[in-house]
Amino acid sequence: MRTAWLEAAMIALTSVGAALVGLLLTWIAVGRGPRRKLTPAAREDVEEVALLFDDEALVDATPPARRLLETMPVGVTDWARFTAFAAPRFPEFQSRIARLSEFARLEMTETATRGDKPRLRLTAENLRGLARITLIDPEGEGQGQRVDNLSLRAMEDELEMMRATLDRSPVLIWRIEKNGELTWANRAYLLRAGAFDADEEGFGWPLPKLFTLPPDAFSGGGPHRLELTSPAPGASDVATWFDCHSVVLEGGTLHFALPAEAAVRAEQALRDFVQTLTKTFADLPTGLAIFDRDRQLRLFNPALSDLLQLGPEFLATRPTLYAFLDRLRETKMVPEPKDYRSWRQEMTELERAAASGFHAETWNLPGGQTYRVTGRPHPDGAVAFLFEDISSEASLTRQFRGEIEMSQEILDRIGDAIAVFRPSGELAISNAAYGALWGVDPEATLGRVTLLDAVKQWQACAEPSAFWSWLQNLAREIGARENLTEEITLLDGRRVTCRLETLSGGAFLLRFAVAETSDTPPPRKAEAIIAQ
Repeated sequence: MRTAWLEAAMIALTSVGAALVGLLLTWIAVGRGPRRKLTPAAREDVEEVALLFDDEALVDATPPARRLLETMPVGVTDWARFTAFAAPRFPEFQSRIARLSEFARLEMTETATRGDKPRLRLTAENLRGLARITLIDPEGEGQGQRVDNLSLRAMEDELEMMRATLDRSPVLIWRIEKNGELTWANRAYLLRAGAFDADEEGFGWPLPKLFTLPPDAFSGGGPHRLELTSPAPGASDVATWFDCHSVVLEGGTLHFALPAEAAVRAEQALRDFVQTLTKTFADLPTGLAIFDRDRQLRLFNPALSDLLQLGPEFLATRPTLYAFLDRLRETKMVPEPKDYRSWRQEMTELERAAASGFHAETWNLPGGQTYRVTGRPHPDGAVAFLFEDISSEASLTRQFRGEIEMSQEILDRIGDAIAVFRPSGELAISNAAYGALWGVDPEATLGRVTLLDAVKQWQACAEPSAFWSWLQNLAREIGARENLTEEITLLDGRRVTCRLETLSGGAFLLRFAVAETSDTPPPRKAEAIIAQ
């Protein structure tokens, strides 16, 4: 009995000893072997981003997925909010997700827009009519990455500030992907497109396209003048024209539309004004040529072509001022120059005088025409030339001048001294006998001598007479005058009959007739009498 117990005790001790030896050997082996790093239990700390949709209604979502939706712009539905996140990142997201019912599972990879960083992956599963969408971030998967509250708050504040800035911008801003889908727009664009609901709290998806962009807009640059093709419903006073600037981004283009309605109205008003001026200039008989600061022809009217015999095809080439003048010289529509150098110098002086101020000169052309050329400076260094045919006026002037000269010659052949005064009392005309009798030069005194001045001259050459006082009183009166005849005596003894005769319009004539007698001494000139 005692032997059996002893054997059992020995067996138990042997087993315990063997176990202890094994544990000791294991401890030694582990302690002396290389230590291995522990991987953090990332999967327990980082939840997946998963959402479950029934059509456009959100059925369920993980906490990270809900936080993701909260950062998105407010939409009409949760599906619209999620699409605002997914559409810019995954190519053809809307078209592919619409066919999820045809497949059990879809996988998409983010567009390469973040440099060499790992791209997001999206999986969509069809679970008996429900769509389960999962977002996978390879950069954070299994890494146990955490963001401290202060950093997260700073990022959220910056995001809110940027979103508020874009939403309050009056400029329409939107983004278009390479596949042509409109994936983002600011509040001004959405309001203009009428994308918001009645409460203006959310918008639908897909976003409407307001503009039809030209092909070159997707290569950047601008601006491009665009007309609004889909104005906001019920809007009465909206801009219909915009200047669009485009910026090329990786994966798409960003567009900025600035209102240009005021500029369009101003341009239209300018076109109407120019058209009105063009019609007005077309009816003018005066030729008009406007040269810009570079002295290139910018504007002309049909009369210019007719007067200067310049073909419209030549004027349409916008020649320079000197090419224009050279053509006039070739067609003999400028005064005949002595030589080309002097003519060019005259044309240079003409251009300089016209640019510095008003300048006018008369051209007597070889063909017999007479042109008046007027130069006027215009803003921004431009200069305008007016060409007016004054041949008829010049001919009439020459005719009048000839008649006046003939009338003067007839008066000079009359023996009596004659002086005609205007109603104002100024000397209008006199003859040679008047100058010889009273010792005056008619040309030097014409238009500068009044009746009072003439009476003083006459008094100095004649005996005192009441006639002079009467004439002085007559000069001070305004109104009708009576005819009068009076006889005076000169200092040399000659007797002169003075006759005052009224003319039409208030003018009057004084005639001085010297009496011829046999005993009258030889007449002396008035200059000698005055000298005494």
